[in-house]
Amino acid sequence: MNKALKICLIVVASLIALLALTWIGTAVAYSSPNYANRMIANLWAPTGVKDYAKFTSREIKNSPPVFNFKKQLNEDVVNSMFVKAGYLSGGKEMPIEDLDTFLKNNSTTSFIVIKDDSILYEKYFNGYQRDSICTSFSVAKSFDSTLIGLAIEDGYIKSANEPIINYLPELNRDGLGSVTIWNLLMMSSGIHYAEAYLPWGDDALTYYYPDLRKIALTVHMDGKPGEHFWYNNYHPLLEGMILERATHKHVATYLEEKIWSRIGMEFPASWSLDSKETGFEKMESGINARAIDFAKFGRLFLNKGNWEGTQVVPSEWITEATTMSDDARASNGNYYSLYENSPMFHSHTTYYKYHWWGLDRGSGNYDYFAAGNFGQYIYVCPLKNLIIVRNGTGYGNVDAWPGIFFRVAGQF
Repeated sequence: MNKALKICLIVVASLIALLALTWIGTAVAYSSPNYANRMIANLWAPTGVKDYAKFTSREIKNSPPVFNFKKQLNEDVVNSMFVKAGYLSGGKEMPIEDLDTFLKNNSTTSFIVIKDDSILYEKYFNGYQRDSICTSFSVAKSFDSTLIGLAIEDGYIKSANEPIINYLPELNRDGLGSVTIWNLLMMSSGIHYAEAYLPWGDDALTYYYPDLRKIALTVHMDGKPGEHFWYNNYHPLLEGMILERATHKHVATYLEEKIWSRIGMEFPASWSLDSKETGFEKMESGINARAIDFAKFGRLFLNKGNWEGTQVVPSEWITEATTMSDDARASNGNYYSLYENSPMFHSHTTYYKYHWWGLDRGSGNYDYFAAGNFGQYIYVCPLKNLIIVRNGTGYGNVDAWPGIFFRVAGQF
């Protein structure tokens, strides 16, 4: 046996041993061989936009009649606006020479531009078409917060200022009793969260753990409620448990009842579950739908919760959810200080509210957007009556898609 082959065999054996130890350690540490299996599988098939096929799911039915946007395609005008806007890549200004080519080359699957209820641009790339499933990733969080608002309107929850222990008494310990639903919605609870996709990291636990209710109840405090913004996937999990206990319904069922069946969705959807055994919605990421129906959720917000004369979501909640909070405005430097090295809070006065990201245009005008991993966006510019939906398999070479949308919206 030659030396090169021996080295190769040693490396392979070492990798197998490492995987075995990782599996055993993870299974023991979290009392879940299923979780260990998922983490090992993730080494070979990493997280991506086809993850909806990995998880069991709960159906979200649509109901007639289907709402159709008017179609007034004006692709040349939209193309010229994006060409004028350009984009940032690696912090450098880059040109867009042709929108179709730019989108295709930057991992886009679905792209829709709607103004005044008319589709100006709708195209699909990289093997996708209108009926292709687009998973939400963190776009789901914007649905989560809306369901909280609806549960308050329905009387299931008294207010966003309620302590979470009113619904989750198991958490009445270690300072968690001072955390409110509002703190969860603002991503400022003070609950510990370690960003990492290693088996012991909270990114991995809140995404892959097969009993998300169980893992959510292990949280502990790491700061004071309301002191700092810290993006934390335990928040939507806790919100989901509150919704379940308050409404006595599956979260997907409540979404179907309150929104999906009421705003003319073209297609049914689904919500991925942590596992078949526990049947809890992946609140942090798991809504699977089509781009055109995500656009309708944007339209619902653009119209202050009103859908063809019916108030589906309270207008007051829409305003509250998408307007920069006074607390964040007054202490912008301190409130977002844990992200001082991140570009997200350094341009256009970015803010975060009720699981929506916002961009302050000044004079009381705000653009806002739902955002998910790998570049999923529902972008709304109320000032220009504009909606942009972008789905993709990744971000491409673009630093910040919302930065492009902000520039383009300003040209309308």
